[in-house]
Amino acid sequence: MKIMNVGIMSQEDYKKRTLSIVRGEYKPKKNEPKIWFESIKSLSQVLSNENQELLKLIIKCKPQSLTELEILSHRKKSNLSRTLKTLESYGIVSLNKEKGKIVPSVTATDFKLEFGLNSFACN
Repeated sequence: MKIMNVGIMSQEDYKKRTLSIVRGEYKPKKNEPKIWFESIKSLSQVLSNENQELLKLIIKCKPQSLTELEILSHRKKSNLSRTLKTLESYGIVSLNKEKGKIVPSVTATDFKLEFGLNSFACN
């Protein structure tokens, strides 16, 4: 079980935060989220019910290829590939090449959410 800290922050605040880090004015805390979403809506798209079911299927059945996952999930390979690449970009899944096949594995099983109306303030 890997817990992933995720946060919600507006794009404008995220830019301010990033620039402040680059300038050395702000040092992120160890337990701060590494993955940020612009809104609850964007988070809910990535962790939709359909994608949660896909993640559970990968954990339970441990498919050894995208073709096997396609059969198990009843989803087209092109749709699966796109979804898995998105989930991989957030660090939720890992796509490993083994014997010429892409083998998906889930790297984050639990999520802690951090957000607030004053999530980050710069002077």
